[in-house]
Amino acid sequence: MNGTTRALRSDAERTVRTILEAAERVLSANPAASMEQIAEAAGVARTTVHRRFASREALVEAMTAWATRQFAAAVDAGHSEQAPPLIALYQVTANVLRVKTDWGFAMSRAASAGGEVARVHAEVQEKCEALFRRARAAGVLREDVEPEWARRVYYALIHEAAQSRDGDPDALAARLVDTLLRGVGTGRGLATTPAAES
Repeated sequence: MNGTTRALRSDAERTVRTILEAAERVLSANPAASMEQIAEAAGVARTTVHRRFASREALVEAMTAWATRQFAAAVDAGHSEQAPPLIALYQVTANVLRVKTDWGFAMSRAASAGGEVARVHAEVQEKCEALFRRARAAGVLREDVEPEWARRVYYALIHEAAQSRDGDPDALAARLVDTLLRGVGTGRGLATTPAAES
């Protein structure tokens, strides 16, 4: 590949990234926005958007795939398989919150997507399950807590934290992990609850 070809490819990749980022901003504000509105926000001609993406659906699919790749990279950057479990949990959480906040519209489409997107999410879930098993083995999670239950609670906390968009991802990750590991209750009155008495 010569220098001119590389430069053209790099320029095309930048254009696609610009369109995807603009689409995320526009569709987050107005899910019914048109390709023309997205082109305007990206600062490119409508024909440029149509040349890259055959339809609005194709653009949304490309956004979802892009966001999913960023999501997987965020999990990998947290070294969930090598770092001590508690450190990995904090880092993965902060990384994932950045992606979910920046790509909220696209990430919301991932649950119904198939193909590569579904495969990547399944791989991320396996890594998360492995991290929670390691966390239990290291004493970070209680012995009586099923790692799968902990993962589901964690996913719910991540979803809610990403929706709130309030604050720095690192501070939000610290609050989220603290909530996961310590809860929000004081423990008072537990002995008198119906569950405790049964």
